[in-house]
Amino acid sequence: MELTREQAAKRFRKRAALVCVCMFLFGFACVPIYRIACNHGYLGPRVQNAPDRAVDASSLKVDESRWVTVQFVGTVNSKLAWAFAPENFSVKVHPGQLSEAWFDATNNADNAIVGNAVPSIAPNQASGYFTKTECFCFTEQTLQAGESRRMPVKFIVDPQLPRDVDVLTLSYTFYNNELATKRIATEAIASAKPAS
Repeated sequence: MELTREQAAKRFRKRAALVCVCMFLFGFACVPIYRIACNHGYLGPRVQNAPDRAVDASSLKVDESRWVTVQFVGTVNSKLAWAFAPENFSVKVHPGQLSEAWFDATNNADNAIVGNAVPSIAPNQASGYFTKTECFCFTEQTLQAGESRRMPVKFIVDPQLPRDVDVLTLSYTFYNNELATKRIATEAIASAKPAS
């Protein structure tokens, strides 16, 4: 049985709508799938927002025979009304040397916002040789409306880093911690109410 033009168009619209709904649902499913993949190490070494393994900087021998360039990238999620960037886009370090970099963040919103930074290291095989000893990514960062803050990260590139790797990229993406932001907004409203 052959379909009329109108029936074919109707069938096409139904299929197109079904494809759109499936794509929409898949987009939402990607976030938990990505988190699971990261937490289980399926996408390379796991990156955590916690102090890296205990490293005594004084026990590491600085390899002054080589330089490693560490590049810095700072971005914000589209739901976060902050400006965020590294003060310097790269630095050269000797492996084993305790080094420091600074990032600047500004809250451009008219209310306080809590943000969390998620770090990543590229290339993947180098992440096991990069140790953060102090980092703003370990805790929530609260910026009041219009507030700016300099935030440090202290790190060591392990002298055991393979010699063919001479450039690392440390990247941070800041996300709006919506639950914590709502919590501080509620607390601000409660504290502003006059006592009865």
